[in-house]
Amino acid sequence: MKKIIIAISLMTVCLAIGVTYLHHKGYGRRITRKILHSVQCRNKATNEADGYYSVTFNDRNSKHLSSATKLGLKRPLMSRVEAEAVKSSLVRIRSNDHYNVDKLTYSIPYLTSGAAELLDIIGKNFQDSLKSKGLKPSRIIVTSVLRTQEDITRLKKSGNPNSSKNSAHRYATTFDITYARFAKTQTNCFRRCKSADTRTLTMVLGEVLHDLKKQKKCYVKYEIRQKCFHITTRI
Repeated sequence: MKKIIIAISLMTVCLAIGVTYLHHKGYGRRITRKILHSVQCRNKATNEADGYYSVTFNDRNSKHLSSATKLGLKRPLMSRVEAEAVKSSLVRIRSNDHYNVDKLTYSIPYLTSGAAELLDIIGKNFQDSLKSKGLKPSRIIVTSVLRTQEDITRLKKSGNPNSSKNSAHRYATTFDITYARFAKTQTNCFRRCKSADTRTLTMVLGEVLHDLKKQKKCYVKYEIRQKCFHITTRI
C-alpha cells in the first residue's frame, strides 16, 4: 500500500513539474490561446447561425394564429377534461420511424390531420436529406403539441417565456421541434455514413423547413431561448 502511495505521489510531482516547464517555455500560454480561440470561433458560429435562422424563420404570431384559427379547433380548450371530448376528431401522434415525441409536461400529443401530415413530412424529408448527404440517420424530437388553457397557466407559472395567451398551440395545428437534440436511429451504415454533430443536423432540418415554407405548407418561428422551431401547418 505504501509503495502505491509513493508511486502516486511521484506521478503527481512529475506532472506538476511538467506543467510548470511547459508554461515556462510558453506552451501553456499557447495552449490556452488555442482553447480560447476555439471557444470564440464556436461562439461566433453559433451567433451567426442564430442570426440566420432568426431572419429566415421569423413568421409573426399573427400568421400562426391566422392559420390555426382557420384550420384548427373552433375554440381553445380550457382543460384536459375538455380535451377528452375532442380527441376523437384529432390525430394522436406517437414516436415512430420519422420522429420522436418527447415527454410532454405542458401539452398533449394531439394534432389536426393536416398538422400530423406535415410533421410526418418533416420527419421523412429530414431523414431523406441526411441519407442523400451520406450522414447517419437521426430523428427529430417533438417537444410541444396541443396546449389547453390549463396547460398555458401552468407553463406561465413555471416561468416559461412562451406561455402566451394567444398561442397557436391551442388549436392543435402547431408543434415545436427542438434543434438542441436529435434522436439516434438504429442503422447498418456505420462504415458508409458519416456522423453529424447537432449543428449540422440543425442545418439539415433548417433546409427541410425552408423548402416546406416556400411551398406554403407551414409557418415557422425560430425560438432561441426555447431552442426549437415553432411550426404551424398551412395544410
